[in-house]
Amino acid sequence: MNTIINNIAIEKAKTSKINEVDFDNLKFGHVFSDHMLECNYKGGKWQTPVVKPYQPIVLDPAAKIFHYGQSVFEGMKAYKDVDEKVWLFRPLENFKRLNISSKRLAIPELPESYFMDGLKTLLEVDKDWIPKKAGSSLYIRPFIFASGNGFHASPADEYKFIICTAPSGAYFAGEVRVLIEEKYSRSANGGVGFAKAGGNYAGQFYPTQLAIEKGYQQVIWTDDNTHEYIEEAGAMNIFVRINDTLVTGPTSDRILDGITRKSIIELAKSENIPVEVRKITVSEVVEAAKNGSLKEMFGAGTAAVISPISGFGYKNEDYELPKFDDTYASYLKKRITDIQTNKAADPFGWRYEVK
Repeated sequence: MNTIINNIAIEKAKTSKINEVDFDNLKFGHVFSDHMLECNYKGGKWQTPVVKPYQPIVLDPAAKIFHYGQSVFEGMKAYKDVDEKVWLFRPLENFKRLNISSKRLAIPELPESYFMDGLKTLLEVDKDWIPKKAGSSLYIRPFIFASGNGFHASPADEYKFIICTAPSGAYFAGEVRVLIEEKYSRSANGGVGFAKAGGNYAGQFYPTQLAIEKGYQQVIWTDDNTHEYIEEAGAMNIFVRINDTLVTGPTSDRILDGITRKSIIELAKSENIPVEVRKITVSEVVEAAKNGSLKEMFGAGTAAVISPISGFGYKNEDYELPKFDDTYASYLKKRITDIQTNKAADPFGWRYEVK
């Protein structure tokens, strides 16, 4: 039976898969909730979103997503506190960035109400899928892709906006060792590095695989022109602590404006942690590692929030980072996750209650 919430039609799944799921042993992004949201763009406008049972998507072989890669996405999480209240973290930032990415790839921008009301409706329908175990969350994947057909190299005339969700346990990357890239680039000036475009990630896989074969888990991306400047860590923004100062590169055509990144910067400044947003040279990091002033390096992103780096390789030499308690990484991660899960006050207005 169909119902209506927030003016969005809902087609409920006949049966739920929830009782088949072991919520104590959830891998990241492997189990999917009962429903998804779908909204089609055709005839020059976005149609009304619909919540429907999670199911395969049927596409024509000539759909332009397969040929010209018009695809953008976001990553978000929903949390449930001890009082069963549901929370999001800065969702409007995800909406804004999705449209920034869409515009760069000539995808029609989405109305805010379709994103927010659609997301809230989907979470209301699948609220039982939001884990309550500490460290767990409901991972949310909004994405838009070209569904219109044709082999002509031009923007599609039809698109799909979909939101799928996946209950996930705590994301622990463990001891991450990284290789500073000297040949390959993630993005270039004038390119799409600042957008969350699917192709950005596809282009990372091969250089990352080469790094894995050398015994590392991830790549530190450097600038496309000189490879002298550190830019990102795998699929995450990167922070470097030199003595007591936290340093991260400025956003640009090449660097994603990460929501976790900007939250870390704002939080650190509020805690009187010295922060510098500036270009970071590889030589500066190597010299700091040699003279002992390099205290920490960590990646920042939605999945792990903060992922500490234990060491890095560069020009066939490995450098170890010191191990000590009370790191910026552990402190800032706890502060952010406590805000996200309603365990601490939110002086920034980042937390968004779904009701």
